[in-house]
Amino acid sequence: MWYPYQMNTSLEKRLFKKGYQVVIGLDEAGRGPLAGPVVAGAAALTSVFKQRELLQQVKDSKKLSAIKREQIYKLIVKNKDIKWAITEVSHKVIDKINILQATKLAMQKAVLKLSKFFKRKKIILIIDGNQKIKSDYDQLTVVKGDNKVFLCACASILAKVYRDRKMQKYHKEYPKYGFDRHKGYPTKKHYLAIKKHGLSPIHRKSFSVDN
Repeated sequence: MWYPYQMNTSLEKRLFKKGYQVVIGLDEAGRGPLAGPVVAGAAALTSVFKQRELLQQVKDSKKLSAIKREQIYKLIVKNKDIKWAITEVSHKVIDKINILQATKLAMQKAVLKLSKFFKRKKIILIIDGNQKIKSDYDQLTVVKGDNKVFLCACASILAKVYRDRKMQKYHKEYPKYGFDRHKGYPTKKHYLAIKKHGLSPIHRKSFSVDN
C-alpha cells in the first residue's frame, strides 16, 4: 500500500550520529480534559528506523481517526525495534500538583519505565512541546514535535489510544457523562451533563467546569 506522507526521522538520525545510543520520544494525552488522567507515551529507538510501512503511517495522533490510531498503535507495540512505555497520573494528583506538573510527572515515570532496558547507554529525550522534565538525561524540546518527529508521533499515538480506552471504561462506570464520546474534554454536552448530574468521582476539581 502506498501512502503520500512519511514522518520525518531526520532529528533521530542526527542524534545517533552525535553518539547517542538511545533516542526516546515523549508526548502526552489528556492535558485539556475536565476529567480523567493525563497519560504519557514514550517510544525509543537504538538505531535509525527504516521500516517504510510504519514510517508512512505514523502521524500526530490528532490527525488520525480512532480506527487508524488503534491500527497503528498495534503496529508500534508489536514492533521489535521500538521499545515503549505508557504511564499515567490520576485526576487526584492533577488536583494536588496542577496539570503542568502532572504532565511532567507522567513523562518522568515513562522515562524511568523505559530506562531499565538501556542501562549504561547514552540516552537523549525528545519532548513534544517547550517544557523539559526532571531527568538526568539530555533533553530536546520540539514544539509540535508530534507532527515533526517520528518518535514523538509514536508516543502521541500510544498515549492517546491508552487514554481513550481508559475513558471508555470510565463511561461504563459513569454513563451519564458521555465519556465514550468526548473522553472528558470540555464539550457542550459534557458541560450540560455536569450541570445536570454534578461532578463524577473522576472529574478534576481544580479545573473550571463553568460554561
